[in-house]
Amino acid sequence: MPRRKTDPAKLYFITLTVHGWIDLFTRHTYADVLITNLKYCMRNKELRIYYYCIMPSHIHLIAAVERGSLNEVIGQFKSYTAKQLLNLIDNQPGESRKDWLLYLFEYFGKISFGSSKYQVWKPHNYPVVLYNDKVIQQKMDYIHLNPIRSGIVNVPEAYVYSSANESNPLAEVIRYYGGY
Repeated sequence: MPRRKTDPAKLYFITLTVHGWIDLFTRHTYADVLITNLKYCMRNKELRIYYYCIMPSHIHLIAAVERGSLNEVIGQFKSYTAKQLLNLIDNQPGESRKDWLLYLFEYFGKISFGSSKYQVWKPHNYPVVLYNDKVIQQKMDYIHLNPIRSGIVNVPEAYVYSSANESNPLAEVIRYYGGY
């Protein structure tokens, strides 16, 4: 399936999903890899994140890029984070799920169309253009209410890895680079 082209002048809703909907980001060390690399993409790849939420098995973003292709930036992000996550899984002391995770990511590598041995991320992001304020608000609410619907927290502000939380790990970078 061909990638949908993205326009740098538009805002998009994107979901990045771990293959098999594996709850990988229940460990802070893995979620922190995403945070570090999202910050890098914001500082160096002109990624603009307006709202986000890192759930156990996926990430939701409302984002844009200043120039170029959002799909390319997200593709680079996924490729780089996959390598880092696999390395961390393999070398994390006390990772009780190590063999299971590596087995599954290798399985997904075999059945995927990519050339890598392991596949952490599902290949498609399906960016959805957000064409007016009402749709932006709907997607923002969807993102921020996701941890509540999943039974993780009772209020959006309590979830650490969400833009609903004012002290979330990306807040300072998002404010500096014009997100909110």
